[in-house]
Amino acid sequence: MSERPREFARLAELSGRRNVSRRSFIKGVIATGASVSAISWFAAPAPAPTQGGARGSVGRLVSLQVNGRNRRVDVLPQETLAMTLRYKLGLIGTKLGCDRAECGACTVMIDGVAHYSCSTLTHRVRGREITTVEGLEGPGGELHPVQSAFVEELGPQCGFCTPGQVMAAAALLRANPDPTREEARRAMSGNLCRCGAYDHYLNGVMRAARTGSPAATEVSHA
Repeated sequence: MSERPREFARLAELSGRRNVSRRSFIKGVIATGASVSAISWFAAPAPAPTQGGARGSVGRLVSLQVNGRNRRVDVLPQETLAMTLRYKLGLIGTKLGCDRAECGACTVMIDGVAHYSCSTLTHRVRGREITTVEGLEGPGGELHPVQSAFVEELGPQCGFCTPGQVMAAAALLRANPDPTREEARRAMSGNLCRCGAYDHYLNGVMRAARTGSPAATEVSHA
């Protein structure tokens, strides 16, 4: 007799006795349930092995131009640039905030134009020049003029949004070295600051523009 019929027979025997105690009957029910569960678990067929993983999840080796260097990395079809930069290339200056292309914390430059990297697929930027906040550093480790201006104007508070603010400002000055305050405000409007330091960042942009330094419109890729 198999294990399952034997346990059920035992349970039926206990239930048919007049002198069986309530405690004994409950113990029998519990023991039977445990046995049946164990048998079902051991008897369950093993899942069939998949061939090459889920459809569309195979990574491919791609070449990216990041901060003036050629970087080769395995990328999934649905992988975003923010994920690649942070978790595969170690460029953690690019922050992940909303992950919905709304806060601007993940802003990088692609061919000199500000983009939200959390909504940009990595495989779509092959062959294009990607610049992160790490790429703004001067040859001797100097701060970019935008970074220096932000420090002078006390822009960073908690600092989480600062890399994205820096990249948006650097992209603006690259395209328009002498913006009006309203032009700068519009250019920075896609970057949220939970500390509310918008005027400080805006003052920093205008200070960087006033310096007239060529470095404010250039990316060194040190």
